[in-house]
Amino acid sequence: MFDQLLATSYAWLLPLIQLVLAGLAGFLLFWGIFKGIHWYGERRDSLPFQSFNRNLRRPARFLGVVVGLNIAIAFIEVSERVAGNLSILFESLIYVFGGWALIELTDVVSDLVRDRYRLTKENNLTERKIITQFQYIKRVVSVVVFIVAVAFILLQFDKVRELGTGLLTSAGVAGIIIGLAAQKSIANLLAGFQLAFTQPIRIDDVVIVENEWGRVEEITLTYVVVRIWDERRLVVPLNYFNEKPFQNWTRSSSQLLAYVFLYTDYRVPVDALRQKFTALLKDNPLWDQRVNVVQVTNADRHTMEIRALASARNASEAWDLRCQVREGLITFIQKEYPESLPRTRVEWAPFKEGTNAQNGAPEFTSQGEPSGGEGGTPD
Repeated sequence: MFDQLLATSYAWLLPLIQLVLAGLAGFLLFWGIFKGIHWYGERRDSLPFQSFNRNLRRPARFLGVVVGLNIAIAFIEVSERVAGNLSILFESLIYVFGGWALIELTDVVSDLVRDRYRLTKENNLTERKIITQFQYIKRVVSVVVFIVAVAFILLQFDKVRELGTGLLTSAGVAGIIIGLAAQKSIANLLAGFQLAFTQPIRIDDVVIVENEWGRVEEITLTYVVVRIWDERRLVVPLNYFNEKPFQNWTRSSSQLLAYVFLYTDYRVPVDALRQKFTALLKDNPLWDQRVNVVQVTNADRHTMEIRALASARNASEAWDLRCQVREGLITFIQKEYPESLPRTRVEWAPFKEGTNAQNGAPEFTSQGEPSGGEGGTPD
């Protein structure tokens, strides 16, 4: 009895040890390969080797283990049934970790693309085009790899293959049902392709969506994430950008015009204001020296509308330039021409005999003209 139990234990123990040694050998092989890649990448400061090591190191180690186990199946002495089951298990794991490695490989390519086309450049229109397209393609590839890996795993089982054969006979009906159920998903997928290649928006574009100012942070297969200026995130369906109007401030260039509106009394000297505006721009590094204009764009009964127009390299600098110029012009008017601040003029009409005779009060009338006279004195 004991001898039989010992023989049975030995029959299982030896294959188990062989499998462990095979898995360890596969692990050590891939571990050594990636150690060499890491050493070379750090020594040469090579981005491809560094990215390859960083992204593929973990899936490759698991893949090495299961490849070693799968190879060992052919050499260990176990029953045909056990060998078949283990082979299915290890092949399924190869598909899992192989798919993981392929998905991580897209991150390696992404690192190389982002290093070649950097968004930190001042005029990064081409870079944003390419990165937007690549990011969408990368997501599609990841989904396709996942689906293919799952399909290969399921095809390892005979019953699943039989089920697939049966479904093919009713493929027309199944296709209609799936098409109706996945209408929105397919529409989003097609909208994503349209956005990626026609590019009404790109990564890092400055946009106005739903009256919110922000930058396109991420484009997925189903939605777009816009980073709002106050660090909120606006999540918008892909179809939104194909069906509704929105503003894109960096569609063809990042350069923008910064404008400031002032409302002053008619007494303000526009030439002096124009000279001050030019002086403010010359001392400001945010101005790109393209546009420098001060104009009276409107006038009503009370004030003049003055528009100061300047240019900047991008939206962020244009906003800061507007704020700084606005503050400078207001301070200039307050100090040099305080009488030119907006005001309401009132005319005190001369007293006429018989006017408001009952209470003896003088008659006040509002001129409704642009301000300018000192309050309480006749014009």
